[in-house]
Amino acid sequence: MKPFRYLLFAVVLLTSCAETKYVPDGSYLLDDVKVVVDGKHKDKNISAATMRSYVRQQGNVKWFSLVKLPLGLYSLSGRDSTRWYNRLLRTLGEPPVLFDSLQANRTVGELQQMLNNYGYMDSRVELWTRAKGRKKSAIYKVYPGESYRIGRLDYVINDPHIKEELRLDDPRNWGLKPGSQFSVDELDKERKRITQQLNDIGYYRFHKDFISYEADTLGGGRNVNLKLILGLNRTAADSDTLHTRYRIRRVDFVSGDKNDSVLHLRRKVLTESTYIRENAYYSGSDLQNTYNHFGRLGAVKYTNIQFREQPDTALLDCRIQLQTNKPSTVSFQPEGTNTAGDLGAAATLTYQNRNLFRGAENLTIELRGAYEAIEGLEGYSNQDFVEYSLETRLKFPRFIMPFVNAETRRRINATSEVSLLYDMQDRPEFHRRLWSAAWRYRWALPGNRYQYQLDLIDINYVLMPWISETFKTLYLDDVSSRNAILRYNYQNLFITKTGFGLTYNNGKTALKTNIETAGNIFNLASGLTGASKNAEGQYMVFNVAYAQYVKADIDLTRVFQLDYSNQLVFHLGLGIAYPYGNSTQLPFEKRYFSGGANSLRGWAVRSIGPGRYKGRDGRIDFINQTGDMKLDLNAEYRTHLFWKLDGALFVDAGNIWTLRDYPGQPDGQFSLRNLPSQIAANYGLGFRFNFDYFIVRFDLGMKAVNPAFDEDEHYPLLHPRFSRDFAFHFAVGLPF
Repeated sequence: MKPFRYLLFAVVLLTSCAETKYVPDGSYLLDDVKVVVDGKHKDKNISAATMRSYVRQQGNVKWFSLVKLPLGLYSLSGRDSTRWYNRLLRTLGEPPVLFDSLQANRTVGELQQMLNNYGYMDSRVELWTRAKGRKKSAIYKVYPGESYRIGRLDYVINDPHIKEELRLDDPRNWGLKPGSQFSVDELDKERKRITQQLNDIGYYRFHKDFISYEADTLGGGRNVNLKLILGLNRTAADSDTLHTRYRIRRVDFVSGDKNDSVLHLRRKVLTESTYIRENAYYSGSDLQNTYNHFGRLGAVKYTNIQFREQPDTALLDCRIQLQTNKPSTVSFQPEGTNTAGDLGAAATLTYQNRNLFRGAENLTIELRGAYEAIEGLEGYSNQDFVEYSLETRLKFPRFIMPFVNAETRRRINATSEVSLLYDMQDRPEFHRRLWSAAWRYRWALPGNRYQYQLDLIDINYVLMPWISETFKTLYLDDVSSRNAILRYNYQNLFITKTGFGLTYNNGKTALKTNIETAGNIFNLASGLTGASKNAEGQYMVFNVAYAQYVKADIDLTRVFQLDYSNQLVFHLGLGIAYPYGNSTQLPFEKRYFSGGANSLRGWAVRSIGPGRYKGRDGRIDFINQTGDMKLDLNAEYRTHLFWKLDGALFVDAGNIWTLRDYPGQPDGQFSLRNLPSQIAANYGLGFRFNFDYFIVRFDLGMKAVNPAFDEDEHYPLLHPRFSRDFAFHFAVGLPF
């Protein structure tokens, strides 16, 4: 570790010394920018973090808010631009940001204006600069003072029809309230609110410029007497013209393709996707919802909606122009695989039809094949891994459900999906077959950040037609090494589940929850009919045992934006599953595992836990190192480095546990008393290439606390060993 620290110190020293190399004489490098707010204010709009976004000139990018390495790289370049290495250093680096007094003074003015807009009329902003050598820091000192409040408030509506429609005689229908903080933003929000209300009840040509304010501060004190005035239509020929309320006369659908006048969508699909109705009043919200609904249809490429006024009437003709995508596509995707050193290849052939029944139904058929050369398995047949799978998914862009009327289907953005899957795997140890069928719904309300998913039915049938005698002898039949979890997952099994999920995302906080249960209907029917049981005491369906369990997961992510190039992200992942009734163990597919690119990055996938369990047999530890409960705690500091490259410093903690004491997983059962000693932790460094449409990620993790070991090995943070404690991960996308 010492050579690494010496190298880091040398790089920082070298880049720091060269920072002002390209700063012209008489100019200063903008070294630091700060916004300091005097006093404590509860108003979040005048916090230092919020006001920093108004600063017109930011300094050079700092890696992890500490080191200006991109500037250092640029400064290390020579002045001869014909040499490739100089051009490379300048491309990867960042030129110096020079202090600009004009931009600084403009920032002072904009901060002052922002404070006035939020009601801080007596505020002031001062610019302080501090020079050191050829560097200069800029400090914006903000003195907000006390904010003004709305005193007397009047709504003056000159159009009696609008006054009656909005019922603005009643102060309970006002968006502004006497005594609230005076804010230009709030005044503008009220103009927009009234405008949207009027647009939604037929006032097609009404806009917020018809609404104005009169403010009076002459009464003394810190109150602003305010008058909102909704004027008449002064743009018309008659200056006293009232505002016109429009109805829709007709709605027409036309093709957007010049070479095709025929729309390849059924009339019913068009009308259900259209919120604009004939003989109804014009509505701006209905217009936006129509755009949103057609935008969800995979068969539609683009939508253009136009309105045409009929002369001397208050009627509008609506013309909806649609251009559809090519209905069918075929794609081929090859890939390479490497499982514990066994090399292989796979390929997927995908057929997609976006308009199967002329209702924007999306049919996807995927055929996948994989091959992997397996070496070093003694006592097994000389057979490589082969897999073939065929999956079909049919997605409807609406609810396909009885007792749901057309109006509900039209108002909710929903999809219904049915899927079928067959997967065949042949290995030297066993052959495995999987049949799966599912019916699920996904939906969201317009303008709502919540999304919902209902897995109405998901049936999986796992068949093990052949298991090698060697595998049976070593792991399934030998009493001395018998593993209940292993045996349970190498027998024929029915899994019939129902689940519900909810997600929420506002750009800063993301929440994902899911709960599912399986086997309850079968168990009720088995008990009522007196169905037979197998030797393990499990009820059978078609001579196959079925799984019974309940499982719940929660995933929470919070992002704190520190400045324009740095952010801090926290993540919590918690899951718990409990087998009961017809099951004493969870199916392998439903058990939790830890380690890997999206969990504890100091460990390889499925190489830690449960609890203090330590792997004993590398051939079956992928089964043993699973559990009924999982906890993930992650913190990540993300920063922009240069070009398309971002960096991250991260700390991960957590583990998995079993809820029961399984003989094959000693020290794996969850216990509050032993929880502190069973939490694993790691730290690391990550690099991400951000190509906008996707992110390629490399994470390098080092173990800090390893619960599987005692004494010195329990705290590799204090006694690091690279060969034992390092893990490298490659992934696509962010970890959370």
